[in-house]
Amino acid sequence: MTTTASQEAFLQAFHAERPAVTAEAFGRGRAPDGRSSYEILCDRVADSGRVLDLGCGDGLLLELLARSDGRRLAGVDLSPESLALARRRPALSGARLEEGRAQALPFPDDSFDACVSHMALMLMAEIEQVAAEVARVLSPRGVLACVVGGGAVGGEAYERFVGLLRSTMQKLPPSRHIPALGDRRTRTREGLDDVLGAAGFAPVEWDTFAIDLSGPVEQVWETVSGLYDLGPLDHTTVERLREDFLTEAAELTTPQGIVPCAFTMHLATARLR
Repeated sequence: MTTTASQEAFLQAFHAERPAVTAEAFGRGRAPDGRSSYEILCDRVADSGRVLDLGCGDGLLLELLARSDGRRLAGVDLSPESLALARRRPALSGARLEEGRAQALPFPDDSFDACVSHMALMLMAEIEQVAAEVARVLSPRGVLACVVGGGAVGGEAYERFVGLLRSTMQKLPPSRHIPALGDRRTRTREGLDDVLGAAGFAPVEWDTFAIDLSGPVEQVWETVSGLYDLGPLDHTTVERLREDFLTEAAELTTPQGIVPCAFTMHLATARLR
């Protein structure tokens, strides 16, 4: 199995078990201005009438986009289980939802004014081909806007969890580790400039914001335990990790029973030249 095929097989298997995992983890989070990361991304393409969601998952972002009347919406995703959830959303009854790969988009040239992607572009292999396909299906001066993860905010629960997870993974054989996902260049402004510039995009606009995911400890555990790294772990290992996290989280819990948890995100926007 090729590297790309193994990555995609892992993602399909993971999302077959948890088809709405990204929306469940980040849908309730809020930036300092009160918007979710999905709303921030949606607002970035407010003037676009034809929008493609790359890695649309269960359709949460498309549902927000559908609030603007007259939009033509489409989504593509590797996971049939996630797409099944998207198709159940009444607001998406008119959207075109396709199971497929970003490296070979099932749309003709000049189909969209904008392409959005929430925490998905960073998972894709063959990223030069993805960029070329996005450029192909966009209209002249079309825009790509994507949210990519920037990691934990220091001193809070997500950072504590990542430390525990790293310690756990170091004790396990390589067979229990997930395949390397995506291309590291998608996680930095310079890297994305390199990838997207070659496909005909102007330099990337780069905005960074923190998403507040704080809440009761079990709610925060559900959020952090949605990381892909937990996919290959057996129940006993996950339960041990959970107990360790609950112990660490107790040190952070406020008198109101809230565990502070935050995650850094980047909003990257680039327009075709």
